[in-house]
Amino acid sequence: MWLEDNKYKQMAYIINKTDGTAVTTITDGTSDNTTSLQLFGKSFSGFGEGLNENLVKLLENAASTSAPTAPLKGELWFDTTTNQLKVYDGTSFKPTGGAKTSASAPTSPSAGDLWHDSTNDQLYVHTGSAFLLVGPVYTSGQTLSGWKIETLGSSGGNKVVSSMYVGNTRVAIVSKEDFTPSVTQTGFATIKAGLTLNATLGAVFEGTNTQAANIDVSSTTNLSATVVAGGNFLRADAADTTTGALTVDADGGVIIGDSQELSITVASNDVTIAQTSLDKDLKFTVNDGGVTKTPLQLTGEDGGVDITGDVTITGNLTISGSYDKSSVDVSTYVDAFVGLNEGNNTNVDGGLIVEQNSGVEAKLFYDTSEGHWAAGLSSGSYSQIIRDADATADGNANKNTKFLRTTAAGLLTVTNMNLAAVGSNITSSTSTASVSVPTTGQVAESLKLWGGSTISDDNSNSIAGNRYVETSAPTSGQGSDGDLWFVRES
Repeated sequence: MWLEDNKYKQMAYIINKTDGTAVTTITDGTSDNTTSLQLFGKSFSGFGEGLNENLVKLLENAASTSAPTAPLKGELWFDTTTNQLKVYDGTSFKPTGGAKTSASAPTSPSAGDLWHDSTNDQLYVHTGSAFLLVGPVYTSGQTLSGWKIETLGSSGGNKVVSSMYVGNTRVAIVSKEDFTPSVTQTGFATIKAGLTLNATLGAVFEGTNTQAANIDVSSTTNLSATVVAGGNFLRADAADTTTGALTVDADGGVIIGDSQELSITVASNDVTIAQTSLDKDLKFTVNDGGVTKTPLQLTGEDGGVDITGDVTITGNLTISGSYDKSSVDVSTYVDAFVGLNEGNNTNVDGGLIVEQNSGVEAKLFYDTSEGHWAAGLSSGSYSQIIRDADATADGNANKNTKFLRTTAAGLLTVTNMNLAAVGSNITSSTSTASVSVPTTGQVAESLKLWGGSTISDDNSNSIAGNRYVETSAPTSGQGSDGDLWFVRES
């Protein structure tokens, strides 16, 4: 009997896992610590304490600050540091599920751990490196904020929308179609396809927008210097007004007209105002006492410039080409002088030309080759115009160089003078009214009539009375005071 008992006593326990694989072999009378629990062999003395401790460990899931040292896959461990129940996955202990509720994030978390933030009533999941918010996106103090999917009733059936809330107030609704809610939604009388803002909030889009289908122009009150009301934008479809300067910062400039007839462009800092329509004019008009007048017109048909009204020029007027005046009015000039040929640095004739319908021109000009003024007709020759400096009283000293004029005393000197009969014969000694120039014969006749008949008319130089007509001058002793001695040609 003893032998039989001893035979059984020597048999070892083979401990298997659920899948049938052996964990360890325990010989009789020994214990094994291969696992987290103490395992006993046959006839191990004092196994009761160890067995009870094993039961306690199972009850508390090996609660400790450190993980079991020899865990089996599927073994549970309550981590007293994080107050989490964890399971061994064959490599490490992982949380068994559920969230840890606390005011602060758990320490030493593992990937997949859930944490319920009791202060803000939000759920987080640990990514392996940090806790990531699962939701909601707002804290309990912030109340409902963010997007919420809702269903709104309408006459056309229920509509699924996405509502944006801030502080438990619906700010906007996003819809795929237009509809009118059948139940009143504060701030949303109608909902448009796209984004509709709460009308009671005065909500607006603020920031950068690259495109808009419409703009509200009902207000002209700017929110700030950079947020401009729609009513302050210039319209392209209607007449509009701006109170500020309009700047076109491009050389292409401004183009006006339904056929783009007028353009203002810049090239190399030169400004061009162009009328681009064929043979059409560019007109500048003014309101003269309620009457529209066109003082300046650039004519497209001939490329000319038409000016109507008075023209005041401050500075020089330079004309390249002919100056034609169609009016018969007299042109007047306030200036004391009219300059001709200024700045040409060449000596050319200059003056005035009067055109006649016969084709013959009357000219008054300065002859630069002769150095004097001249006048005449183009059909003939031109004569010098006599100046005061061209005249002299002494024709004898200035033969064939100057024209004659008397001195201040009325005297004139010439070398010889031939006169035709310009007066009539003197018939009596009382004929004194005529001032005509007499001929030599008329002078002799007057001498005969003066004081009586002729005394002597030969070469005897006889003296009788007080008249003498001789061929030579008197000699000493001939004649008396008051006598007249006339020498005639022999």
